[in-house]
Amino acid sequence: MAHIRDFLVELGVGFAFAGKDYRIEIGGEEFVLDLLFYHLELRCFVIIELKMDEFKPDYSGRMNLFISAIDDQVRKPGDQPTIGLILCKSKNKTVAEYATRNLRNPIAVAEHRLPKLLPTTEQLELELENAAQQLEASEDTEA
Repeated sequence: MAHIRDFLVELGVGFAFAGKDYRIEIGGEEFVLDLLFYHLELRCFVIIELKMDEFKPDYSGRMNLFISAIDDQVRKPGDQPTIGLILCKSKNKTVAEYATRNLRNPIAVAEHRLPKLLPTTEQLELELENAAQQLEASEDTEA
């Protein structure tokens, strides 16, 4: 749980965790988003894709797909458009700029420089499973 808390602290105030490995169906195919948050002050969903390698141009196309799907299927009236954030081990600034320049949806590409604060998907999954088991155990003892 400490990794999740530290990660949310790094993101800043106002982020609410909405899902890890969030599944969404698009055109009859299932896709999985690494992390989905809702920003309480901005009133929008924020998709975060964690990449453990250098930024690749196809990451922006995939993120654009996810943003469009969340906006159409999950976003409620009154919510602002979804934002996408691709966190990579490294990036070529020019490649990232060209890959995102003419996209309608807001997508940012950033390097993660503190790998201990950015858990892997597997670490997040384990942390969430442990937290769920602890909650279930505490509910069982209260009943």
